Amino acid sequence: MGDPATSFSPSEGLGIVLDEHIRWIGRWHRAAFYRFGEADDLASAPAAFAAWVAATRAGELAHQPAIEKLVAVHEQMHRQAKLVLLKAATTGDPPTEAEYEAVAGRFEDFCAQLRRVERAFGAAASGLDPLTGLRSRRGMQEALEREMNRFRRAGQPFCIALCDIDKFKSVNDTYGHDIGDKVLAAFAAVISRGIRSFDEAFRMGGEEFLVCLKETTLAEGFRVIERLRIDLMNSRIPIGDGRELSITASFGLVQADHDTPIDDMVIRADKALYQAKHAGRNRVIRWGIDKPGAAPPPAAPTPVPPAPGRRRVNAH
Repeated sequence: MGDPATSFSPSEGLGIVLDEHIRWIGRWHRAAFYRFGEADDLASAPAAFAAWVAATRAGELAHQPAIEKLVAVHEQMHRQAKLVLLKAATTGDPPTEAEYEAVAGRFEDFCAQLRRVERAFGAAASGLDPLTGLRSRRGMQEALEREMNRFRRAGQPFCIALCDIDKFKSVNDTYGHDIGDKVLAAFAAVISRGIRSFDEAFRMGGEEFLVCLKETTLAEGFRVIERLRIDLMNSRIPIGDGRELSITASFGLVQADHDTPIDDMVIRADKALYQAKHAGRNRVIRWGIDKPGAAPPPAAPTPVPPAPGRRRVNAH
């Protein structure tokens, strides 16, 4: 019979892991304070977590940073707990307050990270990207095909735009991934504010996003995406210590036609995005309209003074 933690979804399996560790920490308390560290059943960590990790690593979730961090916190917690029990068994004395707080702190860190991973799995199952709140790549193809079928049936035009944050790698390298996550979330917020309620936006992965503008011609779509570009350029992202980060993005825009399937539309948008990057970044390139080297110059940004006491930092 298989381990219960591997018989359910990743999110349900984590619930079993948490229940098992709540029982484990109770046994650890009794062993540390009332049995002089003697507890043979605590020599190894609870089995459900190891089984859950093995199952996730065997599937599509291998090498996910959040899971690797959870594994590291788990190992640190059990290593600290074993050391405290070993000392209690050797000396016959209960743990000091500092020793107890060290184990309790590791346990709290483990539970907090486990809950974060559990929420991320829940968001992924719902088709939402947990960091940005936009729809994830899952379901994107179906949504775009549905829009293409509507176009072929009723003749309502639509556009898709691929968006990529300029020099995002340098943001991560310079400020760290936590700041990078703030930039991604801020970029997604600009997109959400700038499109209509019936348009759709997706995070494709990393710093790349896709926007589907419904009932929209190429000229109308260009105005919408150009406004997004300017809004993003004028936005300020607080990064701590009184500093604010300013970023830009490049866009490739394409309009649907009857002879081009969705996959080819995305390829065209990606080629237009590539042209935007190589034409100087921070611009919108329309497939079939703007040529390399002849891209329309970006509109001048509206000056946005830093808030009092803040320093503005440009990532572009």
